[in-house]
Amino acid sequence: MSGEWRRVTVDEIAVKISMGPFGSDIKTDNFVSCGVPVIRGGNLTTGRFNGEAFVFLTDAKADELMNSNAYPGDIIFTHRGTLGQVGLVPDIPFSRYVVSQSQLKLTCDRRVAEPVFVYYYFKSPEGQTSLLANTSQTGVPAISRPVTSLKSIDIPLPPLPEQRRIAKILGDLDDKIELNRKMNETLEQMARALFKSWFIDFDPVRAKMDGRMPEGMDADTAALFPSRLVESELGLVPEGWEVKALGDVVECIGGGTPSTKEGSYWNGGAINWATPKDLSSLQAPLLTATERSITDSGLTRVASGLLPARTLLMSSRAPVGYLAISTIPVAINQGFIAMPESSVMTSLYMLHWCNANMIEIQGRASGTTFAELSKSNFRQMRMLLPSGQLVKTFSHMVSYYYNQIETNIHQSRTLASLRDTMLPKLMAGRIDLC
Repeated sequence: MSGEWRRVTVDEIAVKISMGPFGSDIKTDNFVSCGVPVIRGGNLTTGRFNGEAFVFLTDAKADELMNSNAYPGDIIFTHRGTLGQVGLVPDIPFSRYVVSQSQLKLTCDRRVAEPVFVYYYFKSPEGQTSLLANTSQTGVPAISRPVTSLKSIDIPLPPLPEQRRIAKILGDLDDKIELNRKMNETLEQMARALFKSWFIDFDPVRAKMDGRMPEGMDADTAALFPSRLVESELGLVPEGWEVKALGDVVECIGGGTPSTKEGSYWNGGAINWATPKDLSSLQAPLLTATERSITDSGLTRVASGLLPARTLLMSSRAPVGYLAISTIPVAINQGFIAMPESSVMTSLYMLHWCNANMIEIQGRASGTTFAELSKSNFRQMRMLLPSGQLVKTFSHMVSYYYNQIETNIHQSRTLASLRDTMLPKLMAGRIDLC
């Protein structure tokens, strides 16, 4: 080792540990459209910090809650609700935050402790065990006496230069994972923009109506678009495009769940089996792995059998509307409507069509206990159908985006596995960084 490690309590490395405000101190009517962001549990769910879906307070209100203000480099913990969440406040884009009533924050003494190192310690298995040691399960899960509990936790602390080296190794891995996530987000937005331009706004058709060459395409692609809009049951649509019932265009398939009491259906299974939960945390609409697997015997109990790769999956209950194209052969439970690719329709086109029509799709769901979309209601939806060649041309163009998205997903999974393997070893000083 490059230096001696020692065990210290969090209290010894803390400048300040403080809780979020009382619930009565932040009310819904305090929220404004911009200002000082409030850190809530949802901001600690991905990576080091999820800087999306903030609510905001005015500067004056944040000043009133000064003891609950957090700044770049502070470490945020959830002490009530979804326990084990840890976040590191980033340097940008905000200079200060307010933590919610379910969080507490730790400001490290940077003369002895690197905040990024401490953050990764609490993400490690040992750190999580220490963090949750004083959990109370009565009612809403909570950490008993959260400030006192956090102060008393002892952590391994190498010399500051080694803390920084460890933090950089782990931080670089997370930086690349985050870069891949943002790249995937951008690529998906590009594909959505192209679909909207071609099949919702009809920009190429309108350009030709004005005597202009459609932007961003060659002459062969432009020739696939008509030069007139005509009346239809869906309003003005490109001439020659058909309006059909969705069920006449794609096959809609439901799944099933083998008995969970029969071990032969599950134990040692190697067949991917999906539930809507597998789609709930995807950061891009591609399903590349499933949480559970079933056996060949289990597959015989799923009426839809094994669906081929490139099948579009849409959750049809609780909630309706998760979407992903499965890049792997998969069996599904009853919470889906699956749409396999066919010679007349691609999964990429249907993915974007469903996204563009999601409000109507969700509006067709019904139920007293929870909303559920039946296959019959879904099949009845009316859809505008361009020429088959135009569908294929669109799908071919955006496939470049989705191939890169899939590559990024696999790379990020490998990087996350490497990080998770290295994390406990680095935190225990079992990897020599000399």
